[in-house]
Amino acid sequence: MNAAYLYLNSFLYAIFAICCSVAPESSAPSRGYSARTSSGHSEYLVIYGGLQAGLAIAFAFFARHTDLRIVGVHFAIALYLPIVLYRVFTIVNYGPVGSLALATAALEGFLLIGALGLNWAQS
Repeated sequence: MNAAYLYLNSFLYAIFAICCSVAPESSAPSRGYSARTSSGHSEYLVIYGGLQAGLAIAFAFFARHTDLRIVGVHFAIALYLPIVLYRVFTIVNYGPVGSLALATAALEGFLLIGALGLNWAQS
């Protein structure tokens, strides 16, 4: 079960990285970003393309190595817990937010719940 969860994370991050890298002109505005300078365009590609590609690789690595799967689950908790907390804070304080932000928040929440459930099942 841990492997499936970790591969799902890897797949999702790979898809997001590809979408953001291949079509930044459409993916950035859908997230509320506009690259006003070359630096902004570069930063968007680095974070939404490069970082997400790196997360895809990390989750695939954890999934592939049986002895590291629980580490991958712990990594997911460490990643998603602050993300979800920040999402809730920003939605409450800066809302309303767009439907893509809400869908992303829901996905991150489900991924956090999944990681917590897998961690609890291992205990």
